[in-house]
Amino acid sequence: MTRSLCHIVGAGDAGARLDALMAERGLYPSRSAAARAIEEGAVFVNGATVPKKHAVAAGDTVVYEAPEEAPVHALEGEPIDLDIRFEDEHLIVLSKQVGLVCHPSVDHYDGTLVNALVHHCGAGNLCNVQGEDDRLGIVHRLDRDTSGLMLAAKDDETGYALMEDIRARAVDRRYLALVHGVIAHDTGMVDAPIARAEKERTRMAVRDTPSARDAVTTFRVLERFEHASRDDGYTLVDCKLFTGRTHQIRVHLEYAKHPLVGEPVYRSRAPKDPGADLGLDRQFLHSFRLDFAHPATGEELSFADGLPADLQAALDGLADRSMGRTEAGEEVFALLADAPHPTS
Repeated sequence: MTRSLCHIVGAGDAGARLDALMAERGLYPSRSAAARAIEEGAVFVNGATVPKKHAVAAGDTVVYEAPEEAPVHALEGEPIDLDIRFEDEHLIVLSKQVGLVCHPSVDHYDGTLVNALVHHCGAGNLCNVQGEDDRLGIVHRLDRDTSGLMLAAKDDETGYALMEDIRARAVDRRYLALVHGVIAHDTGMVDAPIARAEKERTRMAVRDTPSARDAVTTFRVLERFEHASRDDGYTLVDCKLFTGRTHQIRVHLEYAKHPLVGEPVYRSRAPKDPGADLGLDRQFLHSFRLDFAHPATGEELSFADGLPADLQAALDGLADRSMGRTEAGEEVFALLADAPHPTS
């Protein structure tokens, strides 16, 4: 739940950056939290959305959405299984299981990846670079029902270096996605800005507003599957992120009229038949490849992750409808053949 609050800018704050003002006046707990809210379109100055660096003037009316205050929950470690693929004194590479939320929120006080990391490493052995004390170890996120490879950092120097590498596109993150419909071209790109949806604030959307942030997703077709009476066919694609916006791949594929199979939120129209989602109760999206240079050693590291059982079963069910794999598809399936599979 959120509530709308109002703040009038005083004369002493004239000329201040909006995100800095909101943090200094206690409207948000930190400048990074204020910046996120501004970028998501949850802050209005005189009725309009503006960039986080906007300079306010005396008398400006700032209306902002803030979460309802909730009881404070101490961050505790919990013995949640972690499928760790690499670990040293600086960082962890893990395969996140479906259903695991990355960090505590109003709806999830515990049972998160952060709780698991605190139990595994100790709170003092995790970075704190997200500006929030409940996001220890986190440098990037996966949605709750998106599975696969992700990074965690043990110290701030490594955390900041990884975040900068992600921003600089030096970390190669690739996702397997099965979408509705047959995509004709073997490659494609969606370059469309993303912001908080205008009417449904829990959703993101492609929008042309001041609060929208640039978002670029490219894809390669791996395999196509013929349509049947209950569906429009399917396409398996390898998506690459050039930016890391909230729900980016899910939003971009809906915008391209090819929503993810099993997608619960981002689908402009329902499939012809409920069976068209192939029995999935979550989106077919899996972080299957991660390549980056180790911030401390410079070593080039590369990881691949096979499909979880539910996604593999959905794909196996389409085998007799395959229209053939592309060259990129042969390459990816050869990689997956030697990759470890998630343990849960």
